[in-house]
Amino acid sequence: MKDFSLRQKGLAFVLAAIAGYVDAMGFRHLGGVFVSFMSGNTTRFGVDVAMADWMKAAEIAGIIALFVAGATLGGLIGQDGERSRRAAILWTEAALLAIAAASHNLGIAIIGTVAMTLAMGVENAVFQRNGAPGIGLTYVTGALVKVGQSLAAALRGGDRWAFLPSLLIWASLCLGAVLGAVVYGVVGLAGLWFACAVIAALAIFAR
Repeated sequence: MKDFSLRQKGLAFVLAAIAGYVDAMGFRHLGGVFVSFMSGNTTRFGVDVAMADWMKAAEIAGIIALFVAGATLGGLIGQDGERSRRAAILWTEAALLAIAAASHNLGIAIIGTVAMTLAMGVENAVFQRNGAPGIGLTYVTGALVKVGQSLAAALRGGDRWAFLPSLLIWASLCLGAVLGAVVYGVVGLAGLWFACAVIAALAIFAR
């Protein structure tokens, strides 16, 4: 993250927190399936196939396909991550989260699942550079690897604080997940209105 400005890093921390928030809601809503953490879903898919639980495997395969579709949509909107494009990506994510939140009131659970998963795929295009995401926002395995690598470099005499931005990405997603799990227990998917409002505010700011 060293190539990003302080403002961009702040945006990344907030977006990671929103990703954790939405993922925790999706996890509780779907009974143990993620809407943004595809590594976890891939492992579950493999286990379900091995156990011949074809219905669950098909559900997870569908979630993975939706996430890829969202990432594709974000990539088409995002281009090279210009500010106007970034705002368009965030407005798209806000709209999808609004649809997911509204599905709670309409009693159409499948719509909420589809919209949440698409939104998480779209979000990863916010910092897209040359067709590749510059900062992973909905997953933190890479961030934790960078923490370890930065600590190793520090022990060899490098920058002692280089690990901090990656650690904060992890902490942001973790904090968001805690809040999302708690809020879901109180109001269900209606809690997605909060995430929608935050993303809309960020879209205005990014513009």
